[in-house]
Amino acid sequence: MWTLPTWQGAEPCAGRLMRRAFLCMAVSLAPFLGIQVAAQTISPVIVEFTGTAAGKFQLTNNGAAPMAIVLEPKSFSIGLDGKGVYRPLDPTIHVDLSTMSFRLEPRQTYYVFYKAHADTLPAWFTVWAVFSPIEKAEGVKVRLMLPHTIYLYQKGRVAQDAIHVQHAEYDPRADKVVCDLENVSPDLVRVQEVSVTGGKASVQGGGFPLLPGSPRRLEIAWKQSSPPREITLHFPHFVVKEPLSIKDQ
Repeated sequence: MWTLPTWQGAEPCAGRLMRRAFLCMAVSLAPFLGIQVAAQTISPVIVEFTGTAAGKFQLTNNGAAPMAIVLEPKSFSIGLDGKGVYRPLDPTIHVDLSTMSFRLEPRQTYYVFYKAHADTLPAWFTVWAVFSPIEKAEGVKVRLMLPHTIYLYQKGRVAQDAIHVQHAEYDPRADKVVCDLENVSPDLVRVQEVSVTGGKASVQGGGFPLLPGSPRRLEIAWKQSSPPREITLHFPHFVVKEPLSIKDQ
């Protein structure tokens, strides 16, 4: 089992879905290995369906060398800190991909079509596209992994009283707002945007999925001169507002 951050902004920022994503590890290694990690892209990064899924995503190789692509569907959970923990695809999720592997030539774009359904809703999973150089090269061989994440929503809406804000405070020493919340319902819901306000100042944070029965801790930097007073969570059909206490007061 391995861990990577969930894609936000991937969320998934602020209700907008990223169109491109790059593997963080590959980016950090690029200066040392002399690789071009921005040469490969996937789009879209996140999609949402109600019930069953029928969609497509595209992979583009903007590099100068051919790449071998292998697709790996994975299930995942999201920790308190918002990081995803990936595992083999749950047997209750059924994914039909138009291909599982292919060769992507330089400057080529390839479309992958899929259908998916789950025995029970909601459900969610990621199709990882693993890019590997075909040509043999000296030194360390790095694989790039780019995600296409699919959420299958239930038909019903999540009620506002299913969202519990356990704790919301401003820490002036750390210059940040900390908010603990939980979705106590058996359904999936998305926080579309988070905003913190104080006086005339405001700071916006990115959106994210709130999985069934799952807690989440938010930490939002606050560099304004006046202290924040309130945190607002924007959901698709309602808004949750919570006053902020000040730590150690």
